[in-house]
Amino acid sequence: SELREWRPVIYRKCTDTLWLLLFFLFWAGLMFITGYAVMAGAAERLVLGYDSFGNICGRKNAPVKGAPLSGRDMSNKKYVFFLNSCSLEMQSLKISSLSLCVSSCPQEQLNSLEDLQSFARNNGSCLCVYNLNISSYTLNPKAAELCPTLPVPPSKSFPLFNRCVPQNPECYSKYASVLISMVNEMDVFHRILSGILAGRDTVIGLSILALAFSFILVLAFRFIRTLLVHTLIALVVFGLLFVSGVLWWLYYDYRNDPVTELETEKENVKFLLGYAIFSTIVTVVLLSLILVVRKRLQFTVQLFRIVGKIIGRIPFLLFQPLWTFLILIVFWVFWVAVLLSLGTAGTAQATSGGQVEYRALSGICYMAWYHFVGLIWTSEFILACQQMTIAGAVVTCYFNRNKNSPPPHPVLSSISVLFCYHLGTAVKGSFLITILRIPRLVLLYLYNILKQKESACAKCLFKCCFCWFWCQESCLRYFNQHAYTTTSINGTNFCTSAKDAVFILVKNSAKLASISCFGDFVLFLGKVFVVCFTVFGGLMAFNYHRDLQAWVVPLLLVGFFAYVMSHSFLSVFEVTADAMFLCFAIDMETSDGSAEKPYFVDQELL
Repeated sequence: SELREWRPVIYRKCTDTLWLLLFFLFWAGLMFITGYAVMAGAAERLVLGYDSFGNICGRKNAPVKGAPLSGRDMSNKKYVFFLNSCSLEMQSLKISSLSLCVSSCPQEQLNSLEDLQSFARNNGSCLCVYNLNISSYTLNPKAAELCPTLPVPPSKSFPLFNRCVPQNPECYSKYASVLISMVNEMDVFHRILSGILAGRDTVIGLSILALAFSFILVLAFRFIRTLLVHTLIALVVFGLLFVSGVLWWLYYDYRNDPVTELETEKENVKFLLGYAIFSTIVTVVLLSLILVVRKRLQFTVQLFRIVGKIIGRIPFLLFQPLWTFLILIVFWVFWVAVLLSLGTAGTAQATSGGQVEYRALSGICYMAWYHFVGLIWTSEFILACQQMTIAGAVVTCYFNRNKNSPPPHPVLSSISVLFCYHLGTAVKGSFLITILRIPRLVLLYLYNILKQKESACAKCLFKCCFCWFWCQESCLRYFNQHAYTTTSINGTNFCTSAKDAVFILVKNSAKLASISCFGDFVLFLGKVFVVCFTVFGGLMAFNYHRDLQAWVVPLLLVGFFAYVMSHSFLSVFEVTADAMFLCFAIDMETSDGSAEKPYFVDQELL
C-alpha cells in the first residue's frame, strides 16, 4: 500500500464520532445512577448513626410514613444511645436494643427513674423514648418499657461511630463483643466506605501534599541540571528503602498486637504484608535499573534541556496539568460522593411497632461496578485530553515555518482543535485502556477466591496473567500517545493514526528507543518520589487511627491519587519529548533539506 502523505496541521475533520456518542450514552447511565443514589442513599448513616425510628443523629430528618417518631430535628443530638446497652444482641446484622439520639451520654451511673429525670433536666439529654415527657418519667406506668434498663451504666461517646459506650467493665465487654461482631459481619464494601469517611480529612490533606510534590518536580525538571538528577535519584532510593522498612515494621507491629480482634484490623495486617512485599520488589528492581543506567545520566540531562527549550517557547504548558488536576479532583469528589450514597441506598420501611428499618435495594452491586468502570474510563479520558492538548501545541510550534514568529496561542489553539474535531479519538484511546484494566480486576477477584483454597497452580497462573495484562496496558499507553500526536498532525482517526505512528516508530526504532528510554525512566523515578513520600505521610497519619477502620484501603486510594497527580504533571515533559521526537522522525521522512522541501526542525534544538 502507498505511504501516507503527511499533512501537518492542514487538513481537519471530526474523528471517531461514534465513540464520542457512545461516551455520551455511557455518561447518561452514570447520571441515572447518580440520581438514583442521591434519592435512595444516605451516606451520613455510616458514621453519624441513627435511632430506631429512622432519625439520623446530628441533622434534620424527613418523616417516614407509618413511623410517628420519625422526622425529628436531631441537630443537637449527635450520639446514639442504646436503652439496653448491657444486654445487646445481634439479629441479622441489627442490634436488638432500642436506640435513641441524645445530646450527651450519661457520665455517672443512673439507678432510678428519678435519676433519669434529673439527668434530662440538668443536661437536656432525654434517655427515654421521645414521646414520653420528662415530667412523666416517674408517673407513667409504662416508663419501665420506654426508658433504659436500670441501672444505666456511665458511658462515653465513641468518636468514630458516635455511640455511647458503657464504661462498666461487664457492660463494656458485652457491648464491645456485639460491636465487633457487627463490624466483622458487615460487607467489605461498607467497611471500606466507613474507612474512607472516617479518614476523609487525612485523604484530602495527603492529596494536597502529593499536588505540592508534583508541582515542585515540574519546576525542577524545567531547570534540570546534572546535580538535580543525582539528588532526585538519591531521594528516590532513600524513599523506597524507608517506605519498605516502615511497611515491614508496621506489619510486624500489627501481627504481634494481642488486641487485634476486628476484621478490619486483620485486613490491615493482610494488606500491609502485601504492600511490604510489593514495595520490596519494586525497590530491588528500581535499584538494579538505577545501577544499569547511571552512566547515561549526562545524556538524559541533555535530553531534558532540549525539552526545556520547547517548553520555554510554550510556557503555558507548565500550567496545563493544573486544569487537568482540578477537573480530576472535581470528578473524583463527585465519584466518591455517588459511591457513598450508592453504598447506603435503601428504603426506609416502618415496622408494626412504629420503628424504621433500612432495607437494601436490589441491583446495587451492578450499579457499583458500572460506576467503577466510569471512574477508570473518565479518568483516562481526562488524561488523554491533556496528552492531545500538549501534543497539539508541540506540533503547532514544530511545523511552523517562520521560527521568528511563533503561533500566538498554541495551547488554546490545541484545545480548540481537540474539542472541535478529536474528542472521539481521546474517548476511543481511553476506552482501550479501560478494556485492558477490567480483566485485571476480574483476575484480582478470582485470586481472592482461589487464595482461600490454597491452590498454588492457580495463584501462579493468576500472577502470569496479571503481568501479561499489565504489559499490554503499558504498551498500549505508549502507542496511544503517539497515535494522539499523529492525530494532531494529520487529523486522522485513532486506528489510522495508530497504524501510521507504528510505521514511523518501527522505521526509526533504533534512533528513538535509546532517546526516549532514559528520559521516561527519570520521569518515572519522579513519580515514584511523589508516591513514596505521600504514602509515608499516609502511613504515619493512618497508623494513629487503627480502631474500626480499614485504613489500608484509603492509603491505597491516596497512593493511587498521588501517582495520577504526579503522572498528570510530569507527563508534560514525557508527552513533549515523545511528540517532539515523532515530529522529528516525520520531518526526516517527508523532507530532504532542499529548497523545495526544507526541514521544519529548528537548528537551535539540535
